[in-house]
Amino acid sequence: MIDFLRKNVWAAALLLALRLYVGYTWVSAGLHKMTGGGFDASGFLKGALAKASGENPIVQGWWASFLEHVAIPNAQLFSLMVQWGELLVGIGLIVGGLTRTAAFFGIVMNMSFLLSGSISANPIMIILTLFILVAYTNAGRFGVDQLLFRRLKLTRSHSPQSSTSTSVTS
Repeated sequence: MIDFLRKNVWAAALLLALRLYVGYTWVSAGLHKMTGGGFDASGFLKGALAKASGENPIVQGWWASFLEHVAIPNAQLFSLMVQWGELLVGIGLIVGGLTRTAAFFGIVMNMSFLLSGSISANPIMIILTLFILVAYTNAGRFGVDQLLFRRLKLTRSHSPQSSTSTSVTS
C-alpha cells in the first residue's frame, strides 16, 4: 500500500483530488475567519479549558495547563496563527507546494482542535491528510513540488560538488 501511494501515477491522481478537497476545506475555514469580522480564539480556548474539569473531563490536564498558561494569555497571537495557518496549509495543499510540510501542519492543527475537545471533522481530516503525508513526494507530483524537485535535481547535477572526477593512473 505504501509503495502504491509513493510511486504510482494513479495514486498521485487520487492524492491530487484528496489534496484539493482537504486544501479547499482549510482555505475556506481560514478565509471565513479572516473576513468574518475579526476572529478571536479566546472564547474557544476558554471553552476548551472549561472541558478539563468536571466529572468526565474531555480535555487532558497537561493540555489544559498549556491552554491556561500559554494559549489564553496569548490569544491574539493564537488567533492570528489559526487564521494564517489554515489559509497557508490550504494553499500549500491546493497548489502542491511544500505538500508534506502543509500536510504535517494541517495534522498539528487538527490534533490541537481535537485535544481541545472539538471533534467536528477533525478525525476525518487527520486520516485524509495522513495519506498525503505518507505518500511522500508522490502527493505533490501534480503540483509545484514536482517543479521544485526537478529544479533541485538539475541544480545538484550541474553543481561542482556532484561532478566527481575520477582519474585512472596506469
